[in-house]
Amino acid sequence: MMQVLGKEQRTKAFNSLFGDYGGPTFAIHLWDGWCWHSSENQKPACTIDVRSADALGLLIENPDEVGLGEAFVRGDIDVKGDLFSVFSVGEHVLTRPSTLRQELFQLLAATLVGVGNFFRNGSRHSPSRDRSAIEHHYDQPFEFYQPWLGKTLTYSCAYFHEEGETLDSAQEHKIDLLCRKLRLQPFEQFLDIGCGWGSLILHAAKEYGAYAQGITLSKEQARVAEMRIEEAHLTQSCKVELRDYRTLDNVTVPFDKIASVGMFEHVGLKNLPQYFTTVRKALKPGGTFLNHGIARAHHSPARKSSFIDRYVFPDGELVTLSQALTAAESAGFEVRDVENLREHYDLTLRRWVEHLQRHANAVLEHVPESTYRTWLLYMAGSAAAFRRGDIELYQTLLSRSTDRGQCHLPLTREDWYLPSVCNEGVKV
Repeated sequence: MMQVLGKEQRTKAFNSLFGDYGGPTFAIHLWDGWCWHSSENQKPACTIDVRSADALGLLIENPDEVGLGEAFVRGDIDVKGDLFSVFSVGEHVLTRPSTLRQELFQLLAATLVGVGNFFRNGSRHSPSRDRSAIEHHYDQPFEFYQPWLGKTLTYSCAYFHEEGETLDSAQEHKIDLLCRKLRLQPFEQFLDIGCGWGSLILHAAKEYGAYAQGITLSKEQARVAEMRIEEAHLTQSCKVELRDYRTLDNVTVPFDKIASVGMFEHVGLKNLPQYFTTVRKALKPGGTFLNHGIARAHHSPARKSSFIDRYVFPDGELVTLSQALTAAESAGFEVRDVENLREHYDLTLRRWVEHLQRHANAVLEHVPESTYRTWLLYMAGSAAAFRRGDIELYQTLLSRSTDRGQCHLPLTREDWYLPSVCNEGVKV
């Protein structure tokens, strides 16, 4: 289509589509060298590069998110410059009626914006399938994650005291805030469900004197976590094992405190009752459970299929906050606190994208370019979705009260934010 239109016709079509566009400036560049700029007076923040007639044909003839995502991963479609600014373009185009000339831009935007709307609805969540999904994502080589995650090796939302704070500092704040919210004490039994590479259990054991145990379905994460525990000389108070949360019924000694950070997205709507019931049974009366996970905003519909579902988080599923709280209360938990860290995850993802781009050469020594581009696309799209408010990140503090209604929590949250008092490496 576009290749048979003259320059004036192309310019007229683009001017019509973006006549009332008010976002960051951008440019469109086609494979034949033709370019269009949203503003003649400003340098474009990004350029959307369509590199072949085949890519254009895909956009017009097969406008599905998976196919377009694959085109980006292959490099048939690219974004040069500020990757984040392209989502304003997509948001503008997706609100316009579709015409044949506009379809190219609507479909391109659907790829780049749609990746922020995670996961498909109604996934099956059997233990074996969940294990396969986790391995698909988390069993990438450790050397792939290490350069862009930073020294804390924390693959979940950081906690920023200010927008300019470094990723490492913000992740350290988040890890400590989790322990503060749980009010971890020396010698308490602490469980981290979906422990990643072990950062939280290491901190809980070293800084709070807890007996910390982590569980994960990822063999690679467990291997690295065990290595870090040995290097920290914490084998007496810290351990990790390959275990599904559904097998916690076999745990004989209940835990004083439990956290789940960044794995809630893999549970699935139909498994929420089992999830919260299992965790509550593993918790001592009077104990607390901190659930840290992504939720779908109530106004944002669940997607039936997506690029992320196929290539990043197979069988991932987002529920709304109200669905999660209903399931938690139905399982016998009392909701003590809910905090939305949506803006913090936007900042976290932007840091990850910046680090991934900065360390591209090191990353590409361990994974193919398609993997690099897949993670780049999904994290940038997710940052845009958090910024728009389509998805959110909640830390929910739940209590298993005693039979007499005691939850052993103070009246205020002031101790969460007081300066730390250290005594021989243990916070008190």
